[in-house]
Amino acid sequence: MNEATPPNRCRIVLIAPPGVPAARIVAAFDGGDVASLILPENGMDEASFQAFAERIVPAAQAAGVAVIIAGDTRIAGRVQADGIHVEVSKAELAETIEHFQAKMMVGTGGAKTRDDALELGETRPDYIFFGRFGYDNKPEPHPRNLSLGAWWADMIQIPCIVMAGSDIASVEAVGATGAEFVALSSAVFADGTDPRTAVATANALLDETAPRFED
Repeated sequence: MNEATPPNRCRIVLIAPPGVPAARIVAAFDGGDVASLILPENGMDEASFQAFAERIVPAAQAAGVAVIIAGDTRIAGRVQADGIHVEVSKAELAETIEHFQAKMMVGTGGAKTRDDALELGETRPDYIFFGRFGYDNKPEPHPRNLSLGAWWADMIQIPCIVMAGSDIASVEAVGATGAEFVALSSAVFADGTDPRTAVATANALLDETAPRFED
């Protein structure tokens, strides 16, 4: 369960990989602080995706975890999610923010360069994500994501999420960038991994190594 007062350092964002059972996602919340959970549709049809989200959203919110639906604003509304994640053009992002930001968080990603990120940032999303869903298949984070995260965290007030690697220890490299959030997926949900233990380990590593933010 999450602490009453969130830690004043880089926090965990979980990303559900394809095929992960809802019970394994919910179990991860028992490992300690988790800021939010991003649910991509991962190839599911609309009905299956909505049913999957409906099983998870109440348990996540009861644990203090914000749920962000990737790509489908209608399902986000139906399941009473806390936010939506879209990777679209600047114009489409601005339109999504205008329509939805009063009701829920709107986050974005897909930027591969500083210029891309700044363009998206001009629309004032609630966060920007550096990485790609499902591409955390190496132990260490992608160097480009680390570089963009460090630059963004130093220059821009909008929070950023940086994708970690498949090794839970990679949270240290992300925390060191100053990013507000580290995204974990395969490091927590891979076959043979206990989600609760993985989240607890990640939190312990961040407690030990991540810089503290100024109030």
